Amino acid sequence: MHRKDLLNNTMISVEAGLYIGSVSDLKDPEALTLTGITHILSVDSEQPELSGFHIRFVHALDDSSTDLLSKLDSCVQFISDVLNASSSSSSSSSVLVHCHAGQSRSAAIITAYLMKTQKLSVKEAYTKLQHIKPDVKMNEEFLEQLTLYEAMNCELDTSSVLYKQFRLKKVTEKYPELKNVPRDVFAVDPAQSHSAEAVYRCRKCRRTLFRHSSILSHCVGSGASAFSHKKSRGGRPVGDQSQCTSYFIEPVQWMEEVLLGVMDGQLLCPKCSSKLGSFNWYGEQCSCGRWVTPAFQMHKNRVDEIKHINIAALK
Repeated sequence: MHRKDLLNNTMISVEAGLYIGSVSDLKDPEALTLTGITHILSVDSEQPELSGFHIRFVHALDDSSTDLLSKLDSCVQFISDVLNASSSSSSSSSVLVHCHAGQSRSAAIITAYLMKTQKLSVKEAYTKLQHIKPDVKMNEEFLEQLTLYEAMNCELDTSSVLYKQFRLKKVTEKYPELKNVPRDVFAVDPAQSHSAEAVYRCRKCRRTLFRHSSILSHCVGSGASAFSHKKSRGGRPVGDQSQCTSYFIEPVQWMEEVLLGVMDGQLLCPKCSSKLGSFNWYGEQCSCGRWVTPAFQMHKNRVDEIKHINIAALK
């Protein structure tokens, strides 16, 4: 049975050597030591001022703008390292994971740890934690991020379409004026580097524009019915294509000057200036009816796919 341990009954044992708690637990360092705490993972808005412990601080607010997903792997690794070191040595080590109230941010980290180490789904891990600490109440955004973490097999994959889409949405939320956007959001310009991967070129001037891995796939929408709010003068629904007529991609380095500080606009070829598509940081509707956010749309009839053939393999 899991027991409540000291400190105004806020710190609770999740498993041997692992505790979840709140910032109030840090007010009594002696009690922490008596409990066996040697390491502290602080997931909060302010770094704790505490000596005598190994502290890892992760700056995170308890709101929908916070990107915890990108930090889950390092947090889980920190916990695992502490517990593994304890099991392989004569000296015991324990780690306290805390946020301000011990209900949301710390719960998200503990849930991720249980998912990865015990091979649990997000629902199973969160339910298990709720049985241990009934007052945990993770905000919905963190639950969605944990669902993405589960979809990536509990390992952050920055090349994943799911992660790229998530990151772009967070950038839009964090930089509403679309200035000072991190440069690593932009994919490498394929015209400036070599790769065996399939690429897409401007149909008019043949300038290489983006790689196949930059395409952000989406679930097909409901077709014409999704455009019922848009009527042509003749009364027929607009957008009744059965297939997507555009590629939705991650932004590429050659787009940077056009995209920053601008909400929406056209995407022109950087070499010949022919129109390739459009962009809107708050989203656009695909011809299939699906709404894509943010949207960097390249019309399929303006680009050609180029696949590299290994001549040596054909001999």
